[in-house]
Amino acid sequence: MSGDAQPEVTVAFATLGCKVNQYDTATMETFLSANRCRVVPFDAGADVYVVNTCTVTDRADAESRRLARRARRRNPRARVVVTGCYAQTSPGEAAAVDGVDYVVGIGRLGDILRAVRGQVDDLTEGRVFVHDVRKDTRVSTLGAETFSGQTRAFLKLQEGCDLFCTFCIVPFARGRSRSVEPRRVLAEMERLAARGYREVVLTGVHLGGYGRDLSPRLNLADLVEMLAARSPIERIRLSSVDPPEVSERLLGLMSGSDVICPHLHMPVQAASDPVLGRMRRKYGVAELADVVSAISQALPGCGLGTDLIAGFPGESRADFEEGIERLAAMPFTYFHVFPYSIRRGTTAAKAGDPVERSVIRERARRLRELGERKRVEFHESRLGRSMAVLIENRRESASGDLVGYSSAYARVLVEGDDNLMNQIVAVRGERRCGDFVRGSTVS
Repeated sequence: MSGDAQPEVTVAFATLGCKVNQYDTATMETFLSANRCRVVPFDAGADVYVVNTCTVTDRADAESRRLARRARRRNPRARVVVTGCYAQTSPGEAAAVDGVDYVVGIGRLGDILRAVRGQVDDLTEGRVFVHDVRKDTRVSTLGAETFSGQTRAFLKLQEGCDLFCTFCIVPFARGRSRSVEPRRVLAEMERLAARGYREVVLTGVHLGGYGRDLSPRLNLADLVEMLAARSPIERIRLSSVDPPEVSERLLGLMSGSDVICPHLHMPVQAASDPVLGRMRRKYGVAELADVVSAISQALPGCGLGTDLIAGFPGESRADFEEGIERLAAMPFTYFHVFPYSIRRGTTAAKAGDPVERSVIRERARRLRELGERKRVEFHESRLGRSMAVLIENRRESASGDLVGYSSAYARVLVEGDDNLMNQIVAVRGERRCGDFVRGSTVS
């Protein structure tokens, strides 16, 4: 049957986890839309439900299973396809979930299409399509053109990870580190520019590991330099970069460019040498302090976020107290705090000396309170200043005002007409309003 003769299939996606997973969903949506599939909201009636799963913790696995069962309840006659990291690491377990029809591993767009369209012969092919991603040498999921509910586009530059931190299963789910060649990155940027995007967020599983597998060997700063000079899009934002990879050269490129946003997200996870050692992170507190100081000098007033794990196994009271004191003194502008949760198959899951759940909750609460104070201080520092704000394609529900993000990643509210949406406008901060800086446009 020709592609034009095939009936249209409605497909609904649910996505768990990180920005890389969000990008992979957008890639699948783009690919399926080009093959007579229509993407609809997950809570709508659909012929097929695709659950793009996360496996960062055992709780994420459980949430993945819950979403698959929820999809079956939404439409008992629909096909349910499970893909993503949980599908990759635990395909048999995923296939055993009541209501799951097919399990498709990472980077298998063709099999996603066949499963969605019901073109799989279960008797001869089975229901599980997973390969050993550790043998992959290229990034296979590219080409996303639309991002549901997003004004900014994402672009995956890198896949996989070689670090093997003790709390992380991702190297087993995503394979070894591999990078997208600069020419392909630039081609993707051109496609996104043609779709009208004004900002692109560069993302990857281990973004700072970019280019080490390429020939000739490159690094993230090399690519940033190319993009700063040749980008067809006005704003480029970096996602997570580990402390050892925030180089002096990278900071110099960021400070000297009108294209690269003055914003870094640096997942430090902890600010205690004993805890960092048990996590098998590649830096200590002294190096972290040096990097933070270099960021402050090169990019004064920048947005600087971090990820933190509360209650990692073996974290003593002294470790935590020393760590939170150090974090309080560092110029972070927001925290993402994760109470430690076991992930089977990781070194940390086998470690002794667990922290009591009540203690983990209390430490997470204190870290979140500190992060909130830092966010408030950052937003108040924007008052009286002009900010370049990308206005999103939506309005804040309570006030009806336009919503946007400054280049330094401050959340902004501003009055205005719909014609300002997807535009970069100058906004002067006037007062803090909840989670936002309220401002007015500057002519």
